[in-house]
Amino acid sequence: MRKVAVVGVGMTKFSGKQDKTTIELFAEAAIDAINESNLKPKDMQALFMGNALGDFAEGQAQPQAFAADYIGASHIPANRYENACASSSAAFRDAFMWVASGFYDIVLAGGSETAAKMGTPLATRTFAMASDSRYEYPCGITFPGVFALLTHLYAKQYGVPLEKLKQQMAQVTVNSHYYGARNPKAQFQKEITADDVLKSFMVCQPLQLYDCCPFSDGGSAIVLASEEKAKKLTNKPAYVVGVGQASAGNLLSQKEYLPRLRSRELAAKQSYDMAGLSPKDIDVVELHDCFSIATIIALESLGFFEFGKAGEAVEKGETKIGGKMPVNPSGGLKAKGHPIGATGTAQVYEIVKQLRGECGERQVEGAKIGMTDTLGGDGGTLCNVILKKGW
Repeated sequence: MRKVAVVGVGMTKFSGKQDKTTIELFAEAAIDAINESNLKPKDMQALFMGNALGDFAEGQAQPQAFAADYIGASHIPANRYENACASSSAAFRDAFMWVASGFYDIVLAGGSETAAKMGTPLATRTFAMASDSRYEYPCGITFPGVFALLTHLYAKQYGVPLEKLKQQMAQVTVNSHYYGARNPKAQFQKEITADDVLKSFMVCQPLQLYDCCPFSDGGSAIVLASEEKAKKLTNKPAYVVGVGQASAGNLLSQKEYLPRLRSRELAAKQSYDMAGLSPKDIDVVELHDCFSIATIIALESLGFFEFGKAGEAVEKGETKIGGKMPVNPSGGLKAKGHPIGATGTAQVYEIVKQLRGECGERQVEGAKIGMTDTLGGDGGTLCNVILKKGW
């Protein structure tokens, strides 16, 4: 395979309900990424777009085709990816493979979503479609329910008292909001305290309001190019050195492995093996913190901390910038926001910015290798990407 680099990145501000459509949000991010790559829309050879809920939020199918025309890349192949919250990560992985194979030299990948405009009842219902619609949702399972169950199971599995675990989860949230307050593109730009988290109203016991990510609108986009093209376009290429993707069935089919997610561990191994790296080589990670417990589970499955010990690491400050493994300096899904179709490539956006040293107060000094982790549904899709500084 050929080496593939990220040569341009773009991202809208993530926020609550926006007036812009899914297509407009994607176009805004895409034009920024294309301009940054010193290319024109007509130079894009294909477009891969993550979007999970456009049919329900706006009554709009195949937004990818309209987005291609909207930005001036008319008539190119354009595909939509629906992998729940991992939609644009799957789009990014496929874009990488097409360029690595030599079939294309330049591909635009990204995603967008307008989940917030649906309102809480419809958004909750449509989010839940990424779980098992026949057996899980009719029993009352929505994603707060899934991660509340995982919280209880984690506490039992590793002998962590639930109240202790809740304190650790609260610190996860405090960290997210601290960095979100320093990210101009984040939805929440206000610091909070552990008391704020623990006094917020109960969503699904033991998850409280501040344990949960918001509904968000936003877009993100990435331009990928072959090594040969990248050398002519930028002096700061971020090379894609590892990718991984795995799938899983419903929660019942995963019962022997929970609260660990087997799909994550398989996808992560693929990405580490492809890159010839291990967890200790990663300088910064953007991981899928849809709920505070998800951070703790992910940190262990990705190999950064021993099973049952990630919460202690969070308490000790080991996941902050300057610690053993800086986590979500963007603010993560919890504070940056979570427009489903845009989340995966927004994570790539942050890692590329970190490798370039362009993140200001939330910069991880000396970052050379970064990783993304995106979860779709309750383990149904898991994508990992490893990027390396190329200069």
